[in-house]
Order: sequence, then structure tokens, then C-alpha cells
Amino acid sequence: MSLRDDARRIFGDAVSASDPARAVARVLAPSGTGFSVSDHAFDVPGRLVLLSVGKASVPMVRAAREILGPLVRGGLIVTKTSHSLGWVPVLSFDLVEAEHPVPGEGGIKAALLCEDILATLESEDVLLLLISGGASSLLADPIAPLLIEDLRETTTLLLRAGAAIGEVNCVRKHLSRLKGGNLALRAAPATVVVLALSDVLGDSLSVIGSGPACPDPSTFQDALEVVTRRGILMSLPKRVRELLERGARGEIAETPKPGNPVFDRVFHAVIGSNRQAAEAAAVSARALGYHPFVLTTTLEGEASERGAECARLARQTLSGTGPVPPPACLILGGEPTVTVKGNGKGGRCQELALAAAIGIEGLSGVVVLAAGTDGTDGPTEAAGAVVDGETVRRGREAEVDGSRSLEENDSYGFHLKAGSLLVTGPTGTNVNDLVLIVVGEPVAGPG
Repeated sequence: MSLRDDARRIFGDAVSASDPARAVARVLAPSGTGFSVSDHAFDVPGRLVLLSVGKASVPMVRAAREILGPLVRGGLIVTKTSHSLGWVPVLSFDLVEAEHPVPGEGGIKAALLCEDILATLESEDVLLLLISGGASSLLADPIAPLLIEDLRETTTLLLRAGAAIGEVNCVRKHLSRLKGGNLALRAAPATVVVLALSDVLGDSLSVIGSGPACPDPSTFQDALEVVTRRGILMSLPKRVRELLERGARGEIAETPKPGNPVFDRVFHAVIGSNRQAAEAAAVSARALGYHPFVLTTTLEGEASERGAECARLARQTLSGTGPVPPPACLILGGEPTVTVKGNGKGGRCQELALAAAIGIEGLSGVVVLAAGTDGTDGPTEAAGAVVDGETVRRGREAEVDGSRSLEENDSYGFHLKAGSLLVTGPTGTNVNDLVLIVVGEPVAGPG
């Protein structure tokens, strides 16, 4: 196989190892009159209700229902549009497809259904909350007097400004009825058990899905500082700006904080993460004959800058001065961001790959793959892109310039014409992005 084929194989194996159904099955089991999560047993004297929100919500619910059987008394599934993956309607379960990454009307419907369920819970009930990537956007729950248009505009401004997911979710938590621990407040006095498939750096429970059942250490002042630091304060919808300012002055109740007794009946477990995907990529690469090396699982920052750094790593590895000798597979996981300055179309992985392609132009024996494990990258149908030393030339032959495309944030347009898009379709999981730098055997120079 070629280096490109190997890169695709390694990425596919990493995604398969992050299968959310397997992640649920690793920790969840029936136990007595209830169930257990790893070593923690939970009695269910009343009803067991499932609430699953995120891009992996369907396979997570499937696994939970297969394991717990008739103990499950119904619930709600909220997933991204086109991510229902052949779900067969089940009595007492509602399914809503909602918008991501910018919230929409589907998310409004999902949040209202979620609140209806929470309002029925009693002290003997247990809510099994299954959270995966995308949950923050999929539950669109603006605090009055905010409207869905306010959430849409604010989210778009944050994403275009290159805000990291922790920053985005800090703001979201303070504009929402259910995020930042507020879901746990509404579920009380029921017990809440959370299984989280992490799509955030460091697997912070307060950031995954905007921490709907987790104490929120952030404040209105923190949210105000995010939008100020990102230069979008005065561009925010007036209602949003005024709400954040009032909150920072103490005129609006804060999200529930650590120490609040409501969290005494909440249990969290992170059941999958980018680290597991990166380690699976290393196993796959080794099986294919490469020397694998996991450089990081906390990749962040400007995607174009990270792509240029990947190109430098590729050159160093090919010359024998990298962290492992060729043939090598360097593995990076995380979630870079894009500060949008142009009018093009693309995603963070496609932009990283384009910057890497420019940096390895003319180099043989190197491939860089950058892709989202959920199968989507930005507002496109592509998961990311796979590039090599000929990618920029192929783009030029197709009358598209790599550097110009990068300046215009039009990585999708470039990769589409250069034939370097990676399209997988929805994968059913989401544990951030993976970048693979695959370097073949060094080629001897003229003697």
C-alpha cells in the first residue's frame, strides 16, 4: 500500500477503537436491582430514564438499551442532523436531529423535550445521561430574553474569532438554561449518572457538552472576558452583551458552583477520549511497520500555524532528526482553531492540512492526514484532508493556489480541486481531531 493508504488505514483504526458503543459496554453492566458503572453500583427503586445528547448519542443509547434491557423506561436522543445512523423508532423514546456547530430550531425542540423529562423526575428515579461531542450546540436553550438568533450569532462570532472550545462553552453556559450544571438542578432530587465521551482537551467535565450536570467554575465575568479578549464584545447581539454585563455585576444568578449539594447525587465517568484514539493509531501504525510516536493529545492553537509545524516535523523526521527514525508515524490529537479572515469555506483540519502541504511541497516520502474523528470538519461534508509533497502542484494544475486559498480560509475549495479531501461520512463517534505525519524510508541522495 502507499503512504496515503496507510494513513487512511491508521485513521480508520483509531476511529474504530473510539466506537462509543464499545466505550459504553466497557463500563456499564446490570447489577442487582439497578446497574453499575465500573465499580460503582446504582440502585433504581423508581424509573431509569436515558437522555443522550451528542454526535454519538444513537450508538451510546443502543449499547445502553442492550445492556440494561427492560430496566430502561424510555428517554430522549438528540443528535446532529444526518447522524441518526439508521435508528429504529422505539416506544417511549423520542429522537431529535439538531443543528451543529451553530444552534438552530431543532436544538430548541430538543431542549424543550429535555426539560419536560427533567420535570417528571422524582427522588427514586435515576437519569442516565450520555454525553458526546456536539452536545452544547445540539441543546439550544437560551435564557430569557435571549432568542435562538442571539445564540446563532454569538456562536458564529466566537467560531470565526478562533475561540477555543473551552472559551466557547464558557460563554454558552452563561446564556443557557441547561448548561453549566443547570441540568442537574432541574433533575433534582433524582440521581444523575453521566457517561461522557470526551471531545475536549484534558477531558474537563465542566467543558464536555458545557457540563450540564457538572459544577461550573466559570463566571459571567469570565464569559465577558472571553468575548472581550476575542474582540467581539461590541459585535454581539445587544441582548447577549447586556445579559453578560448584568451577570458580571451580580444582577443575574450564577451557574451552580462546586460545593452545591445538588451535585451530591451526580456521578461522572469519562468513557472515551482522544488519548485512546491516539494510542489505537499507534498500535495500527506499528502493525504496518512504522515507528509510532504520540507527540500530543492537547493540540490547539491556530490551525495554519500547527500545519506549518507539522511540515517541519515531517522534514526533520525524514532527515533522521525527528523523535523516531523513519519509517515513522507521528500522531497528534486535539482541536486547533481557525481565526476566519477570508471569505472561503473549510474546517480546522482542512486548513491545517493545507498549511502542511505548502510546507512539504516537493518532498517525497511524506504524507500528512488531518481529520475529525466524527467525520465532519467545519461546514463541509469532509472529515479533513490527506496531503503529500505533490498536493500543491496538483492544486496549481487545477488552477487553485495553495497560499492564496490559505489566506482566504478556502481550504475546502483548494482540497476539492486538488483531490485531497478525506470524506468518511458520519462515524458515530467524536473524540476530537487526529493528525498523522507518515514518513517512509529515507531515499538516498546522489552518491
